[in-house]
Amino acid sequence: MKCTYNVDMKYTYQYKALPTTQQKLELNLWLRTCQYWYNRQLGDRFDWWDCNRSPVNACPLVAHLPKLRDKPNYYNQKKQLPEIKKEPVVVQWSGQKLDFSRVPANTLQEVCKRVDKAFERFIVGNLTGTRNGKPRFKSESRFRSFVIEGAGLGLYSCSVGGKYLYLKAPKIGLVKVRSHRHIPDGSILKQLQFIKKSDGWFVNLRLEDVTVPSFAPNEIVPDWDNSIGLDAVLHEDSYLATSENTKLPSLKVLRNSLEKLAQISKKKNLRKKGSASRRKLAKKQGRQHQKIARARKDFQYKTAHKLVQTGKKVFFHEGLNLKGLTRRNAPKQDETGAYIPNGQSAKSGLNLSWADAAFGQFFEILSHIAGKAGAKVIAKNPAYTSQLLSYRDEFVFTDCGIREYWDDVEKLLVDRDVNASINIKRLGLDVFPSIKRRKSGVVIVDSITNTTSKEVLHTLRGV
Repeated sequence: MKCTYNVDMKYTYQYKALPTTQQKLELNLWLRTCQYWYNRQLGDRFDWWDCNRSPVNACPLVAHLPKLRDKPNYYNQKKQLPEIKKEPVVVQWSGQKLDFSRVPANTLQEVCKRVDKAFERFIVGNLTGTRNGKPRFKSESRFRSFVIEGAGLGLYSCSVGGKYLYLKAPKIGLVKVRSHRHIPDGSILKQLQFIKKSDGWFVNLRLEDVTVPSFAPNEIVPDWDNSIGLDAVLHEDSYLATSENTKLPSLKVLRNSLEKLAQISKKKNLRKKGSASRRKLAKKQGRQHQKIARARKDFQYKTAHKLVQTGKKVFFHEGLNLKGLTRRNAPKQDETGAYIPNGQSAKSGLNLSWADAAFGQFFEILSHIAGKAGAKVIAKNPAYTSQLLSYRDEFVFTDCGIREYWDDVEKLLVDRDVNASINIKRLGLDVFPSIKRRKSGVVIVDSITNTTSKEVLHTLRGV
């Protein structure tokens, strides 16, 4: 294994911030100013977008084009800041006065970068060439963070017992931070990010350490012994099925919290909009959702560590199209044009289960944990893996209601999900049959299933 020193070793730690009352007021003012500055820049870009384009399929005979102007970008919008800082800006709809001079310049410039990145992805697309949706104006609940970087940052550990840290931020001073995790010696603080959540302020420390070596691990060649297949399960209390003939339990934290969320939501909807009692219940609702998200993430990390501790070096999992799986059913109409049931009621419950499981987030966490252990995670197209018997070329699980299959020949009870996980492993090892769909039905074109039948039967019998 080759070891080299990486001069750009950067990592981020998150801590709970404990600012004073005066510091909270200042942080809230900064957040509000950054939110206004974000929306103002985005509105200026939308004005340019609407005034400097014309539809190609409906061009009018007599067109009155407005005066064209240069495209707003990061640099010309950033140049507006010195003029804006001269006097407070009055928000038209609320009359609130915002003093831009109280916010650090690099913080406002970072907001310009966020706007530029969001708008360019809308026009040009991201790195994969996919165009994102139209950027939206940020409300108070959607704009929750800002960044401080450059000179003036400091990190001090001067509390008794090492329970707290003190961060030095420009124009704020020393901010008390709960130290639940040791900061490595020799690390340099490069950037701060303050985040406002339902239960208070948090801070992300962007650290750099030139003494941390980066390792280039050897290339892993997957085989039957060092790899494992994972199948996502949404049935009863199972979360994952592995090719080792095991099933991992699910948490279903959202399902178990629906009743409590409904009670809070019902009380909130009875309150008058804009009232203090409604805002109080909205914060309570937000804290409940935050509790659900944290419990789910903690469960996923523990599950990922449990899988990595098996010692496997390659993890094959389903490449799920979660956007397509959670899409609403198309509406149906009868001969008279009236809408008829389309199965969306049952589909909504399934969509909730997909959201509660959060397999996309889990596989991302698994990839991160496995990477630190020198392993890798590979996604595979799961077509036909849940239908074909893993040790014989026979389509058995043709219906989702078939959860188990009794094989009279092998005298074996085969679980649907475990069988699918073994097929995903075979797919990753390139020993899964080539299957094509013909007019007569599904046809197996090429198969080498016999080469792995012995190992599969050995796993299913648990010998």
